[in-house]
Amino acid sequence: MKVLVTGGVRSGKSRHAEGLLDAHPAVTYVAPGPTTDEDSDPDWAERIAAHRSRRPASWTTLESRDLAAALTTPGPVLVDCLGTWLTAVLDDEGAWERPGAQVHAFVETRLSAAVAELRRATGPVVLVTNEVGLGVVPAHRSGRVFRDLLGLTSQRFAAECDEVHLVVAGRVLVL
Repeated sequence: MKVLVTGGVRSGKSRHAEGLLDAHPAVTYVAPGPTTDEDSDPDWAERIAAHRSRRPASWTTLESRDLAAALTTPGPVLVDCLGTWLTAVLDDEGAWERPGAQVHAFVETRLSAAVAELRRATGPVVLVTNEVGLGVVPAHRSGRVFRDLLGLTSQRFAAECDEVHLVVAGRVLVL
């Protein structure tokens, strides 16, 4: 089973994704975004703490931006989320202001490697992403870059998944 869970902010995506793996006592929870050690934002720290408190003690947390390597982990894997992974990738490379073709090429390299590992994965994999393409065009370049790249990222992962779940207001629609 490979499932991509998408939806808006605070729609219930993470809780739904975690529920998909409830039957598995040992899950590797991949947190590919900024950690509380790197980010002094108290709201971000609170969000991370809330996610941690929901997870069973038997689950293992792997904080890694190397998504391709994380997807080689045996057993069930939950990645939460592709949006924070993409943000971290762009931050690590200082890519926010690079010309579009350079940014796309750089992200494509990391994305292709991760998608290839998802394709090879034999255990259950659940990936969470953010749906950012339903609103207006962002006023700032960084917002447009993120929206476009996350849309591409979500499409690439969705193509390798058995199902895509759209979560809106806590309700799930299997696409």
